[in-house]
Amino acid sequence: MDKQIKSCIGCRYYFVTWDKKAPKGCKYFGFKSLKMPCQVVRESSGDYCALYVKKEM
Repeated sequence: MDKQIKSCIGCRYYFVTWDKKAPKGCKYFGFKSLKMPCQVVRESSGDYCALYVKKEM
């Protein structure tokens, strides 16, 4: 099944930074970005991020 993740909110690897130039980050891939990390993955690889793991509360 192809996961078409369009938002990282709710993913255990997503985090918000204090950096105004790169306010969104991915702990799994280890980067910060102005865009949602899943958008960066899509643009870089051509595929949707397959590593979305729902955050447990």
